Amino acid sequence: MLKALEDFLVRTVGVRFGVFLCSMIPIIELRGSVILGAALSLPWWQTFLISIVGNMLPIPFILLLLRWVLEKMKKTKLFGGMARWLERKAEKNRGKVDKYGFWGLCLLVAIPLPGTGAWTGALVASLMKMNFWRAMAAIFVGVLLAGTVMTLASYGVVSFLSFLA
Repeated sequence: MLKALEDFLVRTVGVRFGVFLCSMIPIIELRGSVILGAALSLPWWQTFLISIVGNMLPIPFILLLLRWVLEKMKKTKLFGGMARWLERKAEKNRGKVDKYGFWGLCLLVAIPLPGTGAWTGALVASLMKMNFWRAMAAIFVGVLLAGTVMTLASYGVVSFLSFLA
């Protein structure tokens, strides 16, 4: 399975585009794409830049369209449960953003833990009806921080392991 994934990323779509696609996937996002770039021996600065661009690409669409999409989803039997689950997820993280505003949203995006990241930050900001540009700026700063932490951790570990070999 792992070999098939590697073949797909290296031979079919290419390492850089594979990292780019990975950075746009919810939950995996930048955190997974930086690890993938390091594992596939992409230079750290390319991984960092590609991951940030890919992670930020869906954010304006989420901020602008999410409330409308959720309202449509709630009206259907098939997607109503998922829409309510997303709203509960956003509400769970809302307190941090309400309390600390811009910096709360930055931290929610920057902390490299499951359930955080740019998608979650955009979900929370959208449902809170936060100003679009303020939310974009906060999410971008959070993505930069997360990218820095993940790049240092991933490439530091890779360098350390290759030093041992």
